[in-house]
Amino acid sequence: MSVLPFPSFLDDVKEKGLRKAVFELVDESVERLTAGMNIQDIREALRGEAPSRKPNPRLQPHADGFWLHMRPSYFHADMTGIYPTFRLGWLSTYFVFFETITGILLMIWYTPSPEVAYANMINIISNVPMGQLIRDLHRLGAEAMVLIVALHMTRTWFTGTYKKPRQFTWFTGVILLVITGFLSFTGYLLPWDQLALWAVTIGASMIEATPPPIVGENLNLLVRGGPEIGANGLLRFYLLHVLALPAFLFIFTGVHYYKVIVHGHGLPPQKENIGEDTAKRVPLDKRVYFIPDVLTSEIMWVAVTTLILVVLCIWFYDAPLEHHADPQVTPLGTTAPWYFLWIQGALKLGDKVFWGIIFPTLLLGLLAVWPYLDVTPSRRYADRRFALTLFLLLISFITILSYMGLPEFGVATSPDAEIMHELTFPPAHNHVGKLLPVPYNQLVVGMYTTREIEAGRDEATSAVAAFNQEIEQNGLKGELLLELQNTHYLPINNLNFVTIPADAPELYKVMEHFNKRLQQNQDELHNPWGAFIITQNQANMKRVDIIISWDEVLIENGAPVKDANGQPVLVLDAEGNPIRRQNIHHVFIHQDAGYFAH
Repeated sequence: MSVLPFPSFLDDVKEKGLRKAVFELVDESVERLTAGMNIQDIREALRGEAPSRKPNPRLQPHADGFWLHMRPSYFHADMTGIYPTFRLGWLSTYFVFFETITGILLMIWYTPSPEVAYANMINIISNVPMGQLIRDLHRLGAEAMVLIVALHMTRTWFTGTYKKPRQFTWFTGVILLVITGFLSFTGYLLPWDQLALWAVTIGASMIEATPPPIVGENLNLLVRGGPEIGANGLLRFYLLHVLALPAFLFIFTGVHYYKVIVHGHGLPPQKENIGEDTAKRVPLDKRVYFIPDVLTSEIMWVAVTTLILVVLCIWFYDAPLEHHADPQVTPLGTTAPWYFLWIQGALKLGDKVFWGIIFPTLLLGLLAVWPYLDVTPSRRYADRRFALTLFLLLISFITILSYMGLPEFGVATSPDAEIMHELTFPPAHNHVGKLLPVPYNQLVVGMYTTREIEAGRDEATSAVAAFNQEIEQNGLKGELLLELQNTHYLPINNLNFVTIPADAPELYKVMEHFNKRLQQNQDELHNPWGAFIITQNQANMKRVDIIISWDEVLIENGAPVKDANGQPVLVLDAEGNPIRRQNIHHVFIHQDAGYFAH
């Protein structure tokens, strides 16, 4: 008789023995956990054997369990291959959970504040064990998720699976596509580097075009948290990224899955009679049960996809991290994230309100309601030429607009600005300006000019001496000296250019590149020369002033005007002399800077 008012494990041990009692306890626990399958059932499923118990215990987890109640207990055999789904729907769901897990791990080490956010990113990739790997996986997974969701919708359109009765399933898919895009967009800002700040600034500025103007202005303020993106904006993007948008994502993912199960997976178009939907009526000889066949296949896809992501992040991919965000410095060639390039390209076509707000809204609206407009019963490719052609044209249009959104298209940047940026831009995408990595000890104090490179090593000394005399005679020396003193606050009293010392080979290489870039742009930068002025600003810091000087040429329609001999037409002053232009910029380089090669 039991000492307790109910049978206990000790009673089972006394009656059946320890081994059998433990086995029965574990077997019962497994059956409760799986909502119907015991150890023997799981062993048979993994071995590919038929179930020995009746009724089939592999169907119970779908009816009584929590985790599988939104998965069908069996599939049509025609839906278990690569075609027609290409596993894109499953991969989309996989990335939802993959991004959630990696995002939670990153949240542990992150604070949404401009004062510490960037330092947190440095800490994650430098000090947190496997922090850089997790960040790379999260960033790469976000990019892949946008692409996979878009491909999933593309596949659905081409196979006509959006047709009745699955119109609302497609509608929820469009919502999930929008949420996915905004999830990636809001996460873009969180590293708080230059790439994040300016890409999001461009994206957020599109909201300002919302008509009427008072609505656009207030929406812009609401999103940014102020006139410029700062602490309020970063916090809002963080809360959207980790709370609001994920909540909507999981809600609509649940609704989407529910509708897929209710209506069944649409069969390949050629497998169904026109106007019939037989996806829910699966003959016995065509049934492939979720356990074990589909489940083991999906586990394989999870393992292979995760392996690919890890391999890419270990050997080939590094999530970009530029230098700390600086609202006062606008980098060249800034664009919105690649999945919004099509909107940025559309903005180059004309009115900001139409192409930035109305056009994307109409396009997404058309996608959302298309199943209610396309009421033709047939899903076969031969009967859907108009729909397929329309979507191919849409893809082509989006691709062209995305290309137009690149900074190289339709945006003219003066050659002097490009060269200056190329020499001095701070770390970005694992690259750095040509001048910054020159070893600190090779930044020898002095004044050097590209005329030395033009003349060659043998004639360098005489060429530099002639250059000093030239700028003295034409009055340019005094103008430059005055501008450097008054505008750029450089405390020097004379300009005396010399040759680059022999023990500064890296500085000489940069000067060679400087001269090469000037010569390549002589159509717009006529008779150019460049110079470096290196001064000791502090005990452990040097200042480098970069000068680009050229004769101004006449520009029309974005191109230099040329005379009958093919030479650029110069812009002359009142006395008929060429107008000389200068672009002067300076950088400070500390002895302990991390630019230098090791």
